[in-house]
Amino acid sequence: MAVAPETPIELINGVYATLDERVGAFRTRMARPLTLAEKILANHLADPAAEVKRGESYVDFRPDRVAMQDATAQMAWLQFDSAGLDQVQVPTTTHCDHLIQAKVDGKSDLLRAIDANEEVFNFLQSISAKYGGGFWKPGSGIIHQVVLENYAFPGGMMIGTDSHTPNAGGLAMVAIGVGGADAVDVMTGFPWNVRWPKLIGVKLTGELSGWASAKDVILKVAQILTVKGGTGAIVEYIGEGANTISATGKATICNMGAEIGATTSLFAYDDAIARYLKSTGREATADAANTVAHHLRPDDEVLANPARYYDQVIEIDLSALTPHINGPHTPDLAREVKDLGAEAEREGWPLEISAALIGSCTNSSYEDITRAASIAREAAAKGLTVKTKLMITPGSEQVRATIERDGLLNDFEVLGATVLANACGPCIGQWDRSDEREPGTTNVIVTSYNRNFPKRNDGDAATLAFVTSPETVMALALSGRIDFDPISQTLTNDAGDEVKLSVPLGIELPPQGFDEGEIGFIAPPEDGSSIEVVVSPSSDRLQLLTPFPAWDGNDYENLPILVKAHGKFTTDHISMAGPWLKYRGHLENISGNLYLGAVSSYNENIVGMGKNQLTGERQSFPDMAKAYHQAGQPWVVIGDENMGEGSSREHAAMEPRFRLGLVAIARSFARIHETNLKKQGMVPLTFDDPADYDRIGEDDRIAVRGLADLAPGRQVTVEVTPPSGESWAFSANHTFSEDQIKWFRAGSALNVIRQNLAG
Repeated sequence: MAVAPETPIELINGVYATLDERVGAFRTRMARPLTLAEKILANHLADPAAEVKRGESYVDFRPDRVAMQDATAQMAWLQFDSAGLDQVQVPTTTHCDHLIQAKVDGKSDLLRAIDANEEVFNFLQSISAKYGGGFWKPGSGIIHQVVLENYAFPGGMMIGTDSHTPNAGGLAMVAIGVGGADAVDVMTGFPWNVRWPKLIGVKLTGELSGWASAKDVILKVAQILTVKGGTGAIVEYIGEGANTISATGKATICNMGAEIGATTSLFAYDDAIARYLKSTGREATADAANTVAHHLRPDDEVLANPARYYDQVIEIDLSALTPHINGPHTPDLAREVKDLGAEAEREGWPLEISAALIGSCTNSSYEDITRAASIAREAAAKGLTVKTKLMITPGSEQVRATIERDGLLNDFEVLGATVLANACGPCIGQWDRSDEREPGTTNVIVTSYNRNFPKRNDGDAATLAFVTSPETVMALALSGRIDFDPISQTLTNDAGDEVKLSVPLGIELPPQGFDEGEIGFIAPPEDGSSIEVVVSPSSDRLQLLTPFPAWDGNDYENLPILVKAHGKFTTDHISMAGPWLKYRGHLENISGNLYLGAVSSYNENIVGMGKNQLTGERQSFPDMAKAYHQAGQPWVVIGDENMGEGSSREHAAMEPRFRLGLVAIARSFARIHETNLKKQGMVPLTFDDPADYDRIGEDDRIAVRGLADLAPGRQVTVEVTPPSGESWAFSANHTFSEDQIKWFRAGSALNVIRQNLAG
């Protein structure tokens, strides 16, 4: 029987061995007490003496490990394969969780996915083995839950090719979502470069009670900070209230920090984290963390006066927190559950729920499932039935095996629930609803997931998704309507009796311990040099990469605008998932979805369409990009606020670059997407005056001046020429560091790596 891995205690002890010296030196240099995030970052600096200014300095870090999910790992491994190294330089794992479509049930869906994705799974397994990476087979679980159970450790630093990598912050780890090119930096032994983050402190007081849960904490934070309020910052949870939340509850909160644009989120090491480590078989890790526990928390002075040490402080009284629900279409549109019904009536949203979904990387812990199962168990005993389709997604094989053993899955199945595979499924668009409803029909779903962008779950813009806690999803499923408040209202059972649901009961950790189930981990061989990685030239799933060309030394001239997006321009709009996931390893084929979800500011009634400036015809954006590519015509893309919000999906940067996109201009960018654009050799710019966005016409041509003098902090000039020929110009800002300018000049960050490795 396979044995599940864990981060070697030798690696952990090595991280802890430098804490005294490095944290002490950094505290002296800063001449003040330190937050937890600062301690962990200081301990992982490639150059301990590097200049550090919050929100300004670009610095190099040495993360302890890399984790990748199957959809993003394909392109990351293809990039690594072209770098010329024999083995990864840090512990690296690949997790197969995105390519499993939910349709029937867990077993059927898993078997179908393994058959449909055999070529990709074989590629990922063989290339992991060749280069020394660990491989988690399909069905093992969602990457973030598996990482929490096996690899995350207090005080560590990890990067992962998924935006919800910060889930590991629940175990006091700095875990950051990145694009594949960032991962390749670390996998090849180069440091990872990022701007030193600002710090937001969230002070928690009191204690959660009743129907309120950890999910409600992050929904409240998102409501306060909005989808871009955490951009460029680490969110650190402090206060006595933080110590009352379980480790997996902490992970839920950190996971959804991605929805506010935060670099990452984390909690201090405490007894709850120690309990979780021991419950998952990592007693040695807990013992080691206990010896350096004073370094795994903010300094006392920080806790006593957080306003002096964080750039922003938010206070939340957990004792006063009530159940919240967000949506539709954006993660920061939150309100109390009791208020949703009235709002839905005002907005004309359907009150009936078409589907209720429990699980995902955000909320599939043992504690989450026990709280929801307690509602299900009571409902069955009191003659209540669910009034909508109910689906349960275990986060990992370990969670699935444990909740099956303890009878919790049965509590849901008695009510007719469908148990899906241990995978992302509907949370990331892998949901086939073709047999149950007509696409385009406005309908409401409630989930315990993290995102609710249009088309996010089922590819249908008419689906209105609302996000809340697992127990609230369960209660709403029993009602069948979103105007039900489980705290104050009752349900009518089969006998006509009024039933008031009891407060959900959660169990933090399984009393009998976790059942590991069927372990799906495959360790790499000692020597993988003889392993052949095959990519067929005729494959429509995988395609070897050709390096992007280096900058030719000239300013950009006479560039047409492919798309000027109005409003939300997330990575789902730029490179949607769902059926397109199967092309994640084939850059040319997946470019067929480029900007399909974008709403043009020139015609807001049509999605994914624009005007081809070479022919004057109306075309879909991907067809137009292909036409420009074939004609050798470079182009510009223009975004609104927070362009690239959402996933760490580097395809949203690789596709435009592949199709000859050179410049992206926006009112503002999400952190990961902006970095991904720079990594691929594109020039992301922001309007110095956001009002200039409105002045750019559909038929205008764009020139970018001053590229030869590109330097940190120095603006560039963008010249706009309308068809009339009367040009005007505006100033644009960028966030390139000196090192990142080398990426632009070389054509991509990967080209720089190749040059450095070649000597």
